[in-house]
Parts: sequence; structure tokens; C-alpha cells
Amino acid sequence: MASRTQKPVTVVLFGATGDLARRKLLPGMLHLFETGLLPDLRIVGTSLDDHTTESFVAFVHEAVKEFSGDDGDMAAWPEFAQQLHWAPGAEGASGLRAAVEKAESGRDGDRIRLHYLSVPPKAALSVVKTLDEADLVEGSRIIMEKPFGVDLASAKALNAELHQTFEESQIYRIDHFLGKEAAQNILAFRFANGLFEPIWHRNNIDHIQIDVPEELGLDQRANFYESTGAYKDMVVTHLFQVLAFIALEPPTELTPHAINEEKNKVFRSMLPIDPADVVRGQYQGYRDIPGVAPESETETFIALKCYIDNWRWAGVPFYLRTGKRLAEGARIISIAFKEPPKSMFPSNSGVGDHGPDHLTFDLADKAKMSLSFYGKRPGPGMKLDKLSMQFAMTDTTWAGSVLEAYERLIYDAARGDQTLFTSAEGIERLWEVSAPLLDNPPVVRPYRQGSWGPNQIHQLIAPYAWRLPFERAWRDPNATG
Repeated sequence: MASRTQKPVTVVLFGATGDLARRKLLPGMLHLFETGLLPDLRIVGTSLDDHTTESFVAFVHEAVKEFSGDDGDMAAWPEFAQQLHWAPGAEGASGLRAAVEKAESGRDGDRIRLHYLSVPPKAALSVVKTLDEADLVEGSRIIMEKPFGVDLASAKALNAELHQTFEESQIYRIDHFLGKEAAQNILAFRFANGLFEPIWHRNNIDHIQIDVPEELGLDQRANFYESTGAYKDMVVTHLFQVLAFIALEPPTELTPHAINEEKNKVFRSMLPIDPADVVRGQYQGYRDIPGVAPESETETFIALKCYIDNWRWAGVPFYLRTGKRLAEGARIISIAFKEPPKSMFPSNSGVGDHGPDHLTFDLADKAKMSLSFYGKRPGPGMKLDKLSMQFAMTDTTWAGSVLEAYERLIYDAARGDQTLFTSAEGIERLWEVSAPLLDNPPVVRPYRQGSWGPNQIHQLIAPYAWRLPFERAWRDPNATG
């Protein structure tokens, strides 16, 4: 159980009956309550749906029964249900204020208010206005979902509007990719190990891939996606944030401010995205979805090459890829090391036949990492094979302690820890480096559903190759033989 020193927390959940709340946020808050990480938690749900507190409690019960990963969480349900309250959206600011006051009645001392905006982007500023009118801004924190604008001008305008009501220190722009245990493990792996810290450098690293293919299509989200596309939806808000964790310099201390400053330095060092280094694609059949324009040029796939022009990374290409309806779903970071001179090995030894050594992080919920290297095949002569050392979180005794990404981020926001959140400066700089691509996007190329994207991705990464699909599967530690 966690320490009981955590201050009481009130979460005001806008969009409380939406899909994200049902699948992730409500089950996540039950888990935080059950484990004692947030032992004194009150939840005020609100949306445009017509609910009472009683019907909202019933809605939450169905959601957590369906989506709570750990059945043990349901043991806390009777107590958790008493912490649920409802604020009818139709009653506006006064109704919201009354519901929050009722939820917090009987509490003494300091408390933390978290306003979670699980609402469409166009509704976010009206929610901020409601919070201001309800006098619920002072001392509170606001969690915002992506996208944070769609270009530099809109991002600046959004931030300017937000800053009229909330201080930057109160704003938590959420990125659930960084909430994953494996993403945070990159920091520990880089800076806690004498073996890897000295070689994390252009002298030793050849190139880096961040690869997030998805099997899902866009049948339910086409209206939103038509005005967004893969680059705005995934690259700016997720993949560039992961890139910063891989590339940042050692922070002066392990504090949110120090880490965010190093992330922002990475973004300031990024070269503008060259449209010639980008492949855009659209899966066949996307234009047949209701809500999609018959001649739509929205990309459902993007692959790109980008550079960080600083001392550590000058000349090292970073390859990013993501898209819908691809061959499999994965979240892979792969570090390719430079190959050594091969002159001492005979021509048929096999050295170099399987590409460079790789350090691979799998950001899936069951986190894994792998280090591949050449080793000698037993027997006479000098024959080399590619071998690997692998680690899986599920092999450890702490696998049950892993928090789901949204749980981790809600917990961090309750503690005031902004390490895994995005700053206004960072997001505006990313839109700035994106401007050449947004102003002059390359042609959208069709690709087959179930493929790995348009064929042009191979020219983009040549003379290297994409790590996905893997030639060798992850080892199953429980397999026999």
C-alpha cells in the first residue's frame, strides 16, 4: 500500500460518459483508490448526457466491471461508489460549483483539484470558461488531451487563451505514451548504467527508429481524423515526445523542471522537417468510410526522417513511422549501433550479414527490451551468428506493480509532477519545425490494409532497413526446449 500522506484529491471529470473515461479513466481511478495511491479520492463527473448521481454510479459500475484489468480492484467498489458525484452539464457553472462543494463537504485541510478535460478539442476552451465562472481555477490543475493545436498559429492561440485563466504550472498536457513504464525505463537505462551512458552518442550510434504501427482503422473516428491526419494526431503529440526522452542530455537532477528543460533543448535543436524526407500514405478503403471526402488527401500513415542538430546527435538520422491498418500493432524504439571494421574476419564468417547491433525497447503494456550482438557459432572455424539478450517486465516480481499509462499520469498530476507532460514552449517549437511539411506536404500514396505502408518507405530509410517486421520473434521465457 502507498503512503497515506497523499492529500485529498477531487477529480472533476469532463466527458465522464465518453469512451476514454469508460475504458481508461474510471477503471484507472478505481485502481489508484484500491491500491491506496489516492486513498482520499472524490470524483465529480459531468457531461452533456442526462444523468443523476445514481445513474452515473451505475454507469461507472458497468465500465469498471468491463475494463478493470485486475479483478481485485472490484473489492474496493462499495467504498469507491460512495466517492462518485454528478454535475448535470445543463446546469452550467453554478451546478458544477454546487456538485464540487457537495463532493468535498466534510473534508478538512488542503485538497487538490484536478480538472480532467476528456472532451473534443473544440470544447476545451468552453470548459475552461465554465471553470472560471464556477470559481474553480485557483490552486487547481487542469489535464488536457491532445491535440494541442494543429499548427504553430493555433497552438499559440490556444496557449494564450489558456494562460488567461490558468498559469502554465497548472496545465498538464497529457501524453499517454510517456506514461508507459517502458518509456520511463529509458531514463533509468541511459543514466544509471555505466555500460550504456558513454556510448549514447553519434560516435557509436548509427541511426534510431521509433516505430508505432497500428492495426486499428478509422471507422469510428473519421470525422475527427479528416481534419487531423497521422502526423498531427501521432507524431507531434507522441513520437516526438518519445524522441526527446531518447535524445535529451543528462538533467542536472531528477526533477520535472530539469527534465523538461532538457526535453525543450532537444526540440530547440531539431532541424525543420524536410518534406523530401517524408512519406505520406492512405490505406485503401479509407475514402469509403462515411464522413470522409471522396478525394480526401488526409494521411493515415506517415514515415519521416529527422535530425537533431546538436553536439551529441549531429548527423544521426531518426526514423519515425506510424499508421493505421498496418500488418500488426507495436510500439518499438530501436537504437542501431555503428558496425566495427570487419577486416580481421574471413569473408564467409557471417559478420555484418544481419545488420548492426540493436538495442530495442518494446513500449507495449508488457514491456520488454533486447540487445542483439554477434557471437561465434560453436565448432571449428570462425562462423558468427546474431544472438540476443532479452529482458521482460513479466519475468520480474514487480510486474504487478506496473501502473497503466493513464493511471500513472493521473497520479503524477495529483502529486504535481510534470515530468511526463508537455509544456507550451515544447509544443510550440514542434509546430515550428513542422511548418515546412504542413505548408508543402508530399503526395499521399495508397497502401494495402495489412501491409507495412507505401513502398516508398524503403527508399526513405535506405541503406538501412526497418526493424519491423522482426526477423526473429521475441523469446518466450516460459517456453520449453
